[in-house]
Amino acid sequence: MKKRLFIFIFLFLCFPSTVLGNTKEKVTFSKCIDGDTAKFILNDKEITVRFLAIDTPETKKEEQPFGKEASLYTCNKIKNAKSIVLEFDSNSDKYDKYNRYLAWVFVDDNLLQKDLISNGFARVAYIYGDYKYTDDLYSSEKKAKSKKIGIWNDNKSFADYIKNMEFIYKFLITLVIILSIIIYLYFDNKAMKKAIRKGKKKIKKDLIKKMK
Repeated sequence: MKKRLFIFIFLFLCFPSTVLGNTKEKVTFSKCIDGDTAKFILNDKEITVRFLAIDTPETKKEEQPFGKEASLYTCNKIKNAKSIVLEFDSNSDKYDKYNRYLAWVFVDDNLLQKDLISNGFARVAYIYGDYKYTDDLYSSEKKAKSKKIGIWNDNKSFADYIKNMEFIYKFLITLVIILSIIIYLYFDNKAMKKAIRKGKKKIKKDLIKKMK
């Protein structure tokens, strides 16, 4: 008995999902948002769900390549689904920093995250733990890359877009730092010249006083 209890405690501390398992909740469609976010009804309450472990191109702040296609794909799937189940991964936070639920989304028993990646509408992203289905996602992403479909297409690559945005961001940060240094040196030099002028005036006054 003690041995079994010890094993249970050990598994619970080291592998909580093995002991407790992931929580599953059946929900109904409420509203489309974009490729990796949607609203559902859970226990008569509307909730916002951010699909765990993936990222689709943006459509709100700026339209990124394949953003519309990803949104349409997700919306069609969840609108026409007979069954939608959310699975909350025990190795993930339940909410993100915007207070949205983080979950695996099953549409008619198919993992929506995997379908989005397989069709080239999403990439594996925001992995902060040992999540349940990440191996499947990485495998699907590898196949999508090799087929060069969707965001991995050479002519309209989301990955290239991300790289370009990162380059622009780094360039702007570097520019801001350089300008800050120049401004600092300019004003610092100006202050130094002012101090020298004041010093000269004081010395001149002292000399005049002594001469008198």
